[in-house]
Amino acid sequence: MKPKVYSTLPMPEHVERYLAKHCQIYKWESENPITRKDILQELKDIEGLFTAGLRINDELLDHAPQLKVVSNMSVGYNNFDLHAMRKRNIIGTHTPDVLNNTVADLTFGLILATARRISELDSFVKAGNWERTKDDEPFFGLDVHSSTLGIIGMGRIGEVIAKRAKFGFDMDVQYYNRNQKPDIEQKLDITYSDLDSLLATSDFIVLLTPLTDETYQLIGEREFKLMKKSAIFINVSRGKTVDEQALIQALQNKEIYAAGLDVFEQEPIQIDNPLLEMSNVVTIPHIGSATAQTRDAMAMRAAENLVAGLTGHGPINQVT
Repeated sequence: MKPKVYSTLPMPEHVERYLAKHCQIYKWESENPITRKDILQELKDIEGLFTAGLRINDELLDHAPQLKVVSNMSVGYNNFDLHAMRKRNIIGTHTPDVLNNTVADLTFGLILATARRISELDSFVKAGNWERTKDDEPFFGLDVHSSTLGIIGMGRIGEVIAKRAKFGFDMDVQYYNRNQKPDIEQKLDITYSDLDSLLATSDFIVLLTPLTDETYQLIGEREFKLMKKSAIFINVSRGKTVDEQALIQALQNKEIYAAGLDVFEQEPIQIDNPLLEMSNVVTIPHIGSATAQTRDAMAMRAAENLVAGLTGHGPINQVT
C-alpha cells in the first residue's frame, strides 16, 4: 500500500502526478486557509508531510504517530525542532541549491535599488515632481561597482553572490562565516574577515545566515554602530537574525545609509512599522525564491525528498 502523505501547500500538476505515483496524497480542500488546529486533526495516519514553515515540534508530532518524513519546501528549516524530530527518528529535509541563483538575483536587485534609490525615485517621478528640480544632485546615489561587499554567511547562496559581485561588478568581496573556506577564497579571489572588521569596512553588507540560537539578533545596536555611515545593509536571511528596533534606530539616526529587506521580525510586517515610512528602505514580502521556475524546482525537489525518505532510499537533502 502506498504511504499516506499530507500537503499543506499547493503544488504544480507535474509534481503532484509524480508524488501520486508513489503516495496517497491528502490535502486541504477548503478555500479558507488551513489553521494549525486543522492540521493537527489531519495527521493521525499520515506518514509523510509536504510543507514549508509549519512548526514541527512535540505538539504536532504527538498528533502524528505514523509520521516518518517531513519535507520542507524551503532552504531554511528553522521551523524544525530538531531534537523533537531526532528522538522520534523522523527524517527532515529541505530544498537547497535549486534556489541559489534566484536568491542571488534578488539580493543584487536590493543592492542596486537601495544604492541608486530606485524605488524612492520611481515614486518621485510618478508624483510629478521631476520637472520641479533644477539639477541632478537630488537624484544622486552610491556606486555599486568597485565598492566593497561584505557577506555574512558563506553558504551556497553566498558563493553565488560573491561570484556575481567579483566578476560582474568588480567588487572587493570579504566574508565572515563560522568556518573559513580557503577553496572558495582561492576560486573567487575573496578574503575572510572577522565580523567586526567586515562591518567596519564594507560598503554593502549582506546577511545570509540561517536562523539558529547563535544567529538570533546577530546584528544589533553594536553592529550597526560599527558600520560606515554610507553603508547599505541587506537582509535576505531571516528577520530574527536582526534586532529590528536597532535597525530602525540606526536608520533614523543616519548611522547607515539605507537598507534592503526581504525578511522581517514579524511577517507579514505590521502596517505601523517605521520601516515602511522610510524612503531609504526597500521592503519586499519575503520573495527570495519567488519565481515560477524556481518554485517549481523547489516543489519537485521536496517531492523527491519525500518519496526517497518514505521508500528507504535516503533523501537528497536530509537535515535530521
